[in-house]
Amino acid sequence: MNPNTRAWLLLLAVAAGCGGVIGGVLWYHDRNLTNSTLLRRLPVADSLVVGIDFAALRKSGILQALEDSKVAEEPEYQAFVHETDFNWRQDLDGAILAFAPTGKYFLVRGRFDWKSLQSYVAHQGGDCYNAFCSMKGSADDRQISFFPLQRNVMGMAVSPDSTAALRLQNVSTGKGPEAPDAPLWLSVPVGVLKSSQNLPEGTRMFASGLGQAQGLTLTLAPDGNRFAARMTVTCRNETDAADVALELTRVTQLLRDMIAREHQKPNPSDLSGVLTSGSFRPEGKRVDGYWPIERSFIQNTLGK
Repeated sequence: MNPNTRAWLLLLAVAAGCGGVIGGVLWYHDRNLTNSTLLRRLPVADSLVVGIDFAALRKSGILQALEDSKVAEEPEYQAFVHETDFNWRQDLDGAILAFAPTGKYFLVRGRFDWKSLQSYVAHQGGDCYNAFCSMKGSADDRQISFFPLQRNVMGMAVSPDSTAALRLQNVSTGKGPEAPDAPLWLSVPVGVLKSSQNLPEGTRMFASGLGQAQGLTLTLAPDGNRFAARMTVTCRNETDAADVALELTRVTQLLRDMIAREHQKPNPSDLSGVLTSGSFRPEGKRVDGYWPIERSFIQNTLGK
């Protein structure tokens, strides 16, 4: 597993733990906390938003590659599990994350031992006032704040602002975005698409073909004996959508040609095999993309 993946899984586990440090509080009793209603609490404008359904991923087999991952070897994680009896592999059910300019925001579902978690936060020097808690992170600009929405749902923020999680108490008015029906999804704002230097190497050519896009959503879900990544690109009009589909198709063919000139073949177990397998179709003002993904690619990506 790469260091970034490992770090965020650890942070999610600690976030889930820190969210439940309240004993004897009044829990939020809205039982209609669907992923879409949770999404309306997050600062989605100009944010990279990620949704993870750990329960569904366990059933699909995606998380099997993590069973022997180095997350369990992290000393911080070992200490956290020892003090709280919380293990993300079995206790974390889902999370929606928003990476915003003002900080990182989390809404997490899971099963928690609140008394053990309260003790853990106290050992870390954290403070709680009624249902709201805060503690210092690993740096001055990483202040962690959190509170419970329900016994199994909490809001949390990592930000220079020690009270940043308070914004998750509010639900945006009007019709908000719908959470995709997939175990893993990613919503990318226009600003990120235009800053392709921050994207993984190998994907930047594709980002350059999205200059006319207004937004992009990627999902990963089981598709028969393998998985499939699906993309929805929203555009201003049908002409822009047709242009984007044409450019993405051109870039895909260009990548195939580049690999062929090197006397190589796309490998379905790495990014070359995934990116060269894409197909794109304009549908009105949007573009639908599809990439078949073999289990070997998932294992290689998550198992490193």
